[in-house]
This record gives sequence, C-alpha cells and structure tokens, in this order.
Amino acid sequence: MTCLRGTSVSLSALAGSRRHLPTSRAFSHSCRSSKASDPNSRDRWNYNESSLFDVHDPSDLPHHTFRRVTAAHLAKQAKEPPRRVKMLSRDFIDDALYNPYYGYFPKQATIFTPETPFDFAQLSNSRAFHQAVAERYRDYRAEAGVASGPGRQVWHTPTELFKPYYGHAIARCLISEYLLKYFPYEDLVIYEIGAGNGTLAENILDFLQAEHPEVYERTRYRIIEISGSLAQKQTARLERRHTSVVEVIHKSVFDWTEQESAPCFFLAMEVIDNFAHDIIRYDYETLNPLQAIVAVNQLGDFFELYEPVHDPLISRFLNLRSRIRHTPPALAPSLTNNSFTRAIRPYFPFAPNMTQREFIPTKLLEFLILLHDKFPRHRLLLSDFSSLPDTIPGYNAPVVQTRVNDVTIPCETYLVHQGYFDIFFPTNFELLRDMYECVVGGGDDSRGVRASPLGSVVGSMKLGSNFFSPEGRRKPIEGVMSSSGLAVGERKSNVYGHREFLEKYADLDATVLRNGENPMLDFYQNVKFLF
Repeated sequence: MTCLRGTSVSLSALAGSRRHLPTSRAFSHSCRSSKASDPNSRDRWNYNESSLFDVHDPSDLPHHTFRRVTAAHLAKQAKEPPRRVKMLSRDFIDDALYNPYYGYFPKQATIFTPETPFDFAQLSNSRAFHQAVAERYRDYRAEAGVASGPGRQVWHTPTELFKPYYGHAIARCLISEYLLKYFPYEDLVIYEIGAGNGTLAENILDFLQAEHPEVYERTRYRIIEISGSLAQKQTARLERRHTSVVEVIHKSVFDWTEQESAPCFFLAMEVIDNFAHDIIRYDYETLNPLQAIVAVNQLGDFFELYEPVHDPLISRFLNLRSRIRHTPPALAPSLTNNSFTRAIRPYFPFAPNMTQREFIPTKLLEFLILLHDKFPRHRLLLSDFSSLPDTIPGYNAPVVQTRVNDVTIPCETYLVHQGYFDIFFPTNFELLRDMYECVVGGGDDSRGVRASPLGSVVGSMKLGSNFFSPEGRRKPIEGVMSSSGLAVGERKSNVYGHREFLEKYADLDATVLRNGENPMLDFYQNVKFLF
C-alpha cells in the first residue's frame, strides 16, 4: 500500500491566519509498505517539495488496524469528526461537506438573497453594480446575523443576483421544450436539487403562473433538499403563493428510492461542483491505477494512502471513460508509448513513483446512474463552473477555501478540518456530456461526438448539419413514443456557454445598465450549461 501523510489544520491556526493557513503538523511521503522489508526494492520516496520525512518505516503506521467507514455511515453515527478510521477520498470529502453534525454545509453556508431585485436601468456601469452588490451583501450579513467566525461564508449566485430574470430564462427553456413535446398530454413535472433558498423555484413558478396559466395548473414542482434548514426556508418561501404545486422533500438525492415514470425535467444549478471526487494516481512502472484512501489517526491527523483500485464505482468510471475514449490526463502519450522511459524512471534520484493526483467525478457518475434508474424519462438541465482559479495541485483539482475575518483564504490541500472549508470542483463538460449520454442514453457512443442542434461549436446558433440524423438522438425507450408519435429517441444533450444560453432564453433588456453593459452576460463566464 502506498501512503502519503497529509495535513491537519487546527482551529488555533485558523484564528491566526491571514493569507495562507499555517499548520502545526505537515508531513508527506510516498512508499510501498508491501516491499518495505525488501532492501533491493526500487520503490522510492515520492518527491514533495514541502514535505518533512519523519516516518522511516511505513509498516509502523497503524492504518491497517483502522476500521473502514463511508460518508453514509458517518452521517448516521458520527456526531464529531472521527478518529482511527480510513475511507475513500470521496467519502472524506463528502463527510467534510455534508455530515449533518459537523459538515460544512449544515454549519457554515448561507446564500445571499437580496430582498428586492436590482434596478439595473438605474445603475450607470458595472462598477456601480459591484458597489450595489457589496452594499446589499453587507446589509444582508448584518440583518441575517451571519457570524464572521472561521469558515462562515455567504455565497452569491446568478439566480439571486439577477432575479427574477435568471429564473425566467430557465423557465423559458423548460416551457419551450414542454410545449413542443408534451403539452397537453402530460403534466409539467420539475425536480430540483440544491434549490438554495428557493429563489429559482419561485421565479420559475411566478413566470409560469403569469405567462402560461394553463401550464401552471398542471405543474408539479418537487425539490429534493439535503439540508434541513434550507428545506424549511424553501417551504416557507414557496407556500406563500405556490403551495398547491410545490413539494419539498428533505433527503439526499443519493437516498432517492421513488420511481418517476412520467416525463420530467431535472434541474441541478451549481450543485455538482460540490459532488465529492475520488483520487487516483498511476504507477509509473506498470501504469496501473491506484485509489486514494484517507486515514485519520488518534490525534486527528490525516494520512493519504494508495492501494490498487478495487472500488466498484471507481472501476466503473475508469471503464466508462475508456469506452467513450477520453484519455486520462495524467497519462501523456510520451509516457504510455515509451516503455524505455518507464523502465529507467525508477533509477532517477527523487523520481516520483506515481503520477500526479487526478480527481475523478465518481459521485457525479453515481448521480447519472440514479437519473437513469429512477427518472428514465427525465430531461436534465445542469449548470456549473467549467474552470476555477486557485485550485490545489492535481488534474481536475478543487478549490479549497475558508473565510476568516471576512477574508477568503485558499488552501493547498483537501486534507483540512471537516466543516470549516468549502471544497468545490470544476466540471469537464465535454466529459460530462459523453458520460451522461453513455449512461442515460443506453448506448456506447464510443466516438464521443454528437450532433448538436446549435452546431458543433459552442456559441453557434445554427442547426447542425446532422441535427436530424439518428446519430443526434438516443436509443428509443421501449413503449414510449416521441412527440411526433414515432418510436424515436430523445435528442442528445449538448454543452452551451453561459452567454449563449442566456442570449437564447433570457430577457436581456431587463438587465442592461445605463452605459449598455449587461452584467448577466458578462459575469460567470466560466459557467456552462448541459441541456
């Protein structure tokens, strides 16, 4: 088993931090305990420029006696961060974010919600808009009584900043698809996860009630919310005017067991960036993947361990990625195609014995599998970040940050004290699209390229030349006819830029500033949509 000792951050360190978090203990090494007794072993320390090598014999580490746990197990039994346990890296991240007793979201997260929309026509330019947001933000923190202790953060989302117009754009997207394919034979059924304070749901339902009352009367809007406090806020907000059409269900979407056989739309707006990832590294000599395990000792220190991949979900992701022909970013052609380089690498002094960390979206894959199994006739509308600044080292690595005295502090490791740090990932939307179509579409689209109704390049609003080809559609579901009455499959999903999506569906005149700038288009340029 390969091991890396990680970082433990104490609360006292948090309180004294300014720009970077100091730590009282930080160790890192990589070795193979299975060959530790072999003096001729070619395994070497894995180079880490900021490491302290204080453990001489990896077999002395007691991790083999630690009990193995999962995030689901800890959510039910652990009311404080556990000791003397080990778990997959995705379980460590999931537990740090979502544990109901000490997780980041139940303890720290608050969503900025302006009481009234901004009057964009009265703002002179984007600088004035920034100032107006800052003033509202400060007032909101004071009125809501948001504490400024370690980790406490207030987010602002496009739904909140540009309400109700951002929500109206989402509503236009859904209603155009619904009127084309299902009305008047099917009800409009909408599921949403990560609904925040309920603003998006409220804006969508307000739009339907005002613009399409005949559709509103046959609408069912169901929110699946993991946070008990947010579920209460959503219920209080939406029962004012929409109590007859809204249902808030307090549970994790990953615990969903109900079968939805009707056609429906599934919304996930800025949700999947907080889906936990696994970590893999490849052995330079064999190119075999290894999965990361996080061990927590009796002092609360974290160790990163590596072992051969045997987790079913990691294996399924690796097999799926191979099927859709997406190359692992850690395996450069110069490495995979050159056996001589791999053979001599172990003899280089301080040469790493494994590739750099790669964070793989296994929780996202689990979500796609759930959509396929429990919502077979759904249509997914998803939006999130395609790139992020200040990520920690690694491929597809997350941003790890906390907030102390109203100053955001980025970190350089994901091995941080549970409940005090936000951990969020960028999304490779092209990989997501191909994974989604392979899982949900029921076929192995090994080419990884699909016809787009908006053309083959993001930003083009023209119909693609293959839009009407069967290649642009999924395999039909047995017994389910299309809106034309023919047994043809659903149109495949595509990736759209943030500006492109809003230019198609939003009322852009409503968010234009006096100098002609449009912050709804100019902000969030690192966001994409899948639909």
